[in-house]
Amino acid sequence: MFRTLDDLDAAGKRVLLRADLNVPVKDGVITDRTRIERLSPTIRELAEKGARVIVCSHFDRPKGKRVPEMSLRPMAEALSAALNRAVAFAEDCVGAEAEAAAAKLQDGEVLLLENTRFHAGEEKNDPALAQGLAKLADVFVNDAFSAAHRAHASTEGVAHLLPAYAGRLMEAELKALDAALGNPARPVVAIVGGAKVSTKLELLGNLVKRVDVLVIGGAMANTFLAAQGEAMGKSLQEAEMHETARQILETAKAAGCEVVLPLDLVVAAQFAPNVATRTVAVDSVPAEMMALDVGPETVDVVESRLRQASTLVWNGPFGAFETPPFDAATVAVAQSVASLTASSGLKSIAGGGDTVAALKHAGVADRMTYVSTAGGAFLEWLEGKTLPGVAALDR
Repeated sequence: MFRTLDDLDAAGKRVLLRADLNVPVKDGVITDRTRIERLSPTIRELAEKGARVIVCSHFDRPKGKRVPEMSLRPMAEALSAALNRAVAFAEDCVGAEAEAAAAKLQDGEVLLLENTRFHAGEEKNDPALAQGLAKLADVFVNDAFSAAHRAHASTEGVAHLLPAYAGRLMEAELKALDAALGNPARPVVAIVGGAKVSTKLELLGNLVKRVDVLVIGGAMANTFLAAQGEAMGKSLQEAEMHETARQILETAKAAGCEVVLPLDLVVAAQFAPNVATRTVAVDSVPAEMMALDVGPETVDVVESRLRQASTLVWNGPFGAFETPPFDAATVAVAQSVASLTASSGLKSIAGGGDTVAALKHAGVADRMTYVSTAGGAFLEWLEGKTLPGVAALDR
């Protein structure tokens, strides 16, 4: 088990808070503030309890060097706006400058440190850098689940040097993941989409042993259909993964997991917006066409499984949703999930960059039980891997 802010008497304490401020920036402007907004409650709670909050984060990939355009300085302003309170900035994350800035803090004040990855020791989990960070604070709070799959100095190393706690965002993520696969209400349905079987092998291998129904969509479904002898025309698929796909189906059968593959497909002669399409059965894909979404019959089957489910884990869209009309199946299922979450208490947990974008596109991201913005960490957890940043919090 891990300690949370409920276990921390924060008043007067210097709290080193590991955040994830690795937000999208274009031409110096933050284009998506979701991570900043999600982080704010933890900072606000600590500050209101009288802690001296010292925020550290990585940003981009400076590879251990100072890269001015990868400075966290603009984030201080964004954090300040989100918190409605002043946020000071230190030009380094360790050493004299950071120590002086931390020493100046009064109860309830917030300081943001410069990019931890300006030091090569961050990604090497260098004990000296971890000690430099630990020197700034009395306790460590990790609120960056999205960086928890990395054993870095600011995520894992420092957690062994100070009393360590999970922030509210980390706590919510861990509870959602436990509800998804740790101790889920059954039956559990998993939807896995995306382009390639090869990138989601470990995920599929873990899920068939953990869930009751596995729905496969996206171009990876083409590979499974081709592996079963269907002619897929010009559809994207991985011929070298056919044997692997058949093995996954065998493993699922042995584990008592039902695999739902598409029954019909939306095909087109070319991949472009608003082209002419046809809906065909999976055994009738024309040689000159490619599958770019699943059809309405498949959507009906998926929705029937969801109506019987207590828990849904979703990673990856059904079709090329960024390009209409190949968003139809993903949008239909997303809206169905949102209404089941509201009406029948379906626990709906989704994550991964494409999935979050697809749910936003469908207008239902805020109607799911939990949407993880953690990307790689979310995926590794679904693969059954131990995340070093989480393991370091375990007491």
